[in-house]
Amino acid sequence: MKPVIGVTPDFNAGDRKEWGGREPTYFLRARYVRAIEELGGIPLILPLVADAAGRRRLLERVDGLLLTGSGPDLPPRLYGERQRYKFPLVSERRANFELELVHQARTRDIPLLGICGGMQTVNVACGGSLFQDLSSQLPLALPHRQTTKAVHPSHSVKIAPGSLLRKIVAKATMQVNSSHHQSVKTVAPTLIASAIAPDGVIEAVESPDHRFFLGIQWHPEFLFERHIAHRRLFQALLRAAGRPRA
Repeated sequence: MKPVIGVTPDFNAGDRKEWGGREPTYFLRARYVRAIEELGGIPLILPLVADAAGRRRLLERVDGLLLTGSGPDLPPRLYGERQRYKFPLVSERRANFELELVHQARTRDIPLLGICGGMQTVNVACGGSLFQDLSSQLPLALPHRQTTKAVHPSHSVKIAPGSLLRKIVAKATMQVNSSHHQSVKTVAPTLIASAIAPDGVIEAVESPDHRFFLGIQWHPEFLFERHIAHRRLFQALLRAAGRPRA
């Protein structure tokens, strides 16, 4: 049977003019859903339910999780900092929901892939922190908001030997796209950094204690059709989700 992958959407609580205005609205790039479906899974877009029992029931019905990217940022208070820069913040409803999914995925051995903001959520949920704005805090960093289209890679990353990511893509380095202004600052105690950009910015984190628990800073949903290494990321998630849990 095809594995069911729960996919998290973004959420406008009614204060984002460009995404539904005053009407609370879910939204999600179709590329995430298409990658799961075309590579052999069943994507299930998850409602951001607040009730704990409801969340548990949702997770009983999925075989894996995909935490998608987000335009707004996680509130810095979640990793013990005050907000230093005036960027929009992700809705409290989405932040709480996804942080809980990360905790449940670790406890229940649910395969999880976090993309861009999803990777940042994984790191914060596990006790790590973020750079709130790379260009302000790391002025010598590469331009991580590429001006070319996301279907084109913009820089390389070096992948740690022996890591899950290295096993998946079967490469020591790979080319990735880049569309973020935040990144991992302190890696969570239970995670390891498994990919680094040439400027030292952390581009992937993973748990060595779980069969599939991976966060990546780039957007493979734009690249999977033309680049096999990025396709392998989704295929690996689907393989892990198709196996019985420990």
